[in-house]
Amino acid sequence: MTDRLSPVDRIVFALDLPTLDEAVRYVNLLRNHVGVFKIGLELFCACGPAVVHAVNERSKGAGVFLDLKFHDIPATVRGAIRSASALKARFITVHCDEGRGLLKAAVEGSASGTRVLGVTVLTSLSREDFTDAGIDASRFSEPADLVMHRARLARLAGCAGVVCSGLEVGAVKKEFGPDFLTVTPGIRSAGEDKGDQKRTVTPYEAVYNGADYIVVGRPIRNAPDPVKAADSIAGEIERALRDREGKGV
Repeated sequence: MTDRLSPVDRIVFALDLPTLDEAVRYVNLLRNHVGVFKIGLELFCACGPAVVHAVNERSKGAGVFLDLKFHDIPATVRGAIRSASALKARFITVHCDEGRGLLKAAVEGSASGTRVLGVTVLTSLSREDFTDAGIDASRFSEPADLVMHRARLARLAGCAGVVCSGLEVGAVKKEFGPDFLTVTPGIRSAGEDKGDQKRTVTPYEAVYNGADYIVVGRPIRNAPDPVKAADSIAGEIERALRDREGKGV
């Protein structure tokens, strides 16, 4: 149950790093200050499955989020998820934009203990990008409309939850309830440069709006003291949870 997650448990630290040595250094530093370590394309392509084993071994029980955003024909994705599940990742991601068939194949390929999350709309995408992305703006007038459509497909396919921005997470929770997991990237502290992200929120806003987990990379990694930054974010999460409970949200 996500209501039993501590503020620290809810922090997913993005290991967006080029080498195994750097990843291990951050795991050793942060393993008692974050709940999940996310391994994405850069690190996995550089190190392969060895990095998943290394993080699992050194993380002192923190989970691994294998964020490879699988996107291919259903049979290929089913096999890839089966192989990825054998690495004992807690979460694995797959894109929603190929529809229910691909999502269902991903769920079929997952092993017990591995949760498949559907990636709805990347936080780097805004309404202005719809035409280039081939998205029908007459049907989906805003990213939130597309997020909800894809979240429905993920739910029907049996995914454990979705990845969505903090701007849409409240609507997802309202429609699907507390047991449908929501993971929110695009986290930035107040006043921080957004970089390539367009739909961002603060840690407090994401959790107050309903996010179960938040993915944080640069705000921790680039901080003078990453441990202090992670602890500060945990404090924001605790405050958001307390405020949600106080307002009966």
